[in-house]
Amino acid sequence: MDKQKKEATIKEFQRSPNDVGSVEVQVALATGRILELTEHMKQHKKDFSTRRGLVALVNRRRNLLNYLQREDYDRYITLIRKLGLRR
Repeated sequence: MDKQKKEATIKEFQRSPNDVGSVEVQVALATGRILELTEHMKQHKKDFSTRRGLVALVNRRRNLLNYLQREDYDRYITLIRKLGLRR
């Protein structure tokens, strides 16, 4: 993910002007990285180190989403709809 795309993602999902680490921002950045790694894996099927990183990133996003679902269900629903997860 290049710097401009990352900054745009942060601006879209931040909760306040100085927010760069809220759950929403972390999940959105992880989702962008997951999409990039998924495209990489389509071309390089035997790249197991990337696969391992991808699985770890998916698990981290899942844990963040579980946390958000427990703490604030409305924010969770808003986030998954905005990102297009859980269709």
